[in-house]
Amino acid sequence: MFTVPLRRLTAGEVRVPSLRLALAAHVGIRAFGLTTLYVAGLVNGGSAYHALTRWDAAWYRRIAEHGYGHVHVAADGRRLSDYAFFPLYPMAERALSAVTGLPVVQAGLVISAVSSLVAAAGIYRVGTHLHDARTGVILVCLWSSVPVAVVQSMAYTESLFTAFVAWSLYAVLVHRYVLAGALAALAGLTRAMSVALVGAVASAALLGTSERSLAHTEAPADSRSRRLLGALLAPVGLVAYLAFVALSEHRTFGYLDVASDWGNGIDGGHALFGWILQMLGDRRFLLGIALLLGLALLGAAVGHTASRGYPLPVFVFTLTAVLISLATSNYFGSRPRYLLPVFTLLLWPSEGLAGLPNRRVGLVLACLAAISGIYGAVWLYGPGPP
Repeated sequence: MFTVPLRRLTAGEVRVPSLRLALAAHVGIRAFGLTTLYVAGLVNGGSAYHALTRWDAAWYRRIAEHGYGHVHVAADGRRLSDYAFFPLYPMAERALSAVTGLPVVQAGLVISAVSSLVAAAGIYRVGTHLHDARTGVILVCLWSSVPVAVVQSMAYTESLFTAFVAWSLYAVLVHRYVLAGALAALAGLTRAMSVALVGAVASAALLGTSERSLAHTEAPADSRSRRLLGALLAPVGLVAYLAFVALSEHRTFGYLDVASDWGNGIDGGHALFGWILQMLGDRRFLLGIALLLGLALLGAAVGHTASRGYPLPVFVFTLTAVLISLATSNYFGSRPRYLLPVFTLLLWPSEGLAGLPNRRVGLVLACLAAISGIYGAVWLYGPGPP
């Protein structure tokens, strides 16, 4: 089910011009989004720079400048600890700031911009490996123009985390398990969602892939010892940070307690579906129906990664990441950006668009980029955090 090869790549399909096209398209789409954000700020008196560097970005800046240990007491009495934020991104901010002299938050914007390019390159390689160069380019364009794509340009961790995800998955697909495990370990120092990536790397390293799928790879399978090393490396970053928080908080499940204080506990989807049911019972009925349709599409996209015959780690990562995003009790407005690193959900529409003529594909992608730019501006200038 999960090991049917789609087809063998030819040398001409994984070519530098296609990668350049994918990266150029990514830069162009993101530049349009940022321009739209800037123009919207001029119209409504807002600041694009402020919109890109507030909320979580302020917490990362504080960690980079002062380290951990800050607790903010909310109006409702909750104690919001900075241990909720993983360390790699603020560490990178601090390092880049020290080398370049940039303020920490501007260093964060640079890291996000560069990371989004690295992520786009990794996404292209995954799409090309599973299909062809055309699908790889379209996959990058779709990831760059989803409605919440503006987060890729914020001083947030999404771009950095997606870069680790994309290249770790690609390393798994070409049987470079040690590299995949090392990248998953770095992802584990970046976001809690790394649980999904750890599962993907471990499943591939421990279960391997069938001989039929070897024709679809660029390198022979690693030895069993390297597969096991990759599986052991993958959770190191996540476990290390969880242990650090447990020791700092003097609580075995310190991180889970901190996340619960932030409203990010695991509730099995109770909060999400309760919220949808509430909307269905009041004047927001149409919005509730729209969300149910969105969940149906989300389920169909996950199902596609299984039915299409993608390798097991692609399915494991996609399914686990989606389940985590739905099972947490976090602020609803943040759920879409939690799914931003799950670019594998876009394989389904990418494959469909790849079969259309160039002019039609270009029109669809241009419309999506325009919608993304407008939505991003409305979203960031809105009252709540993304």
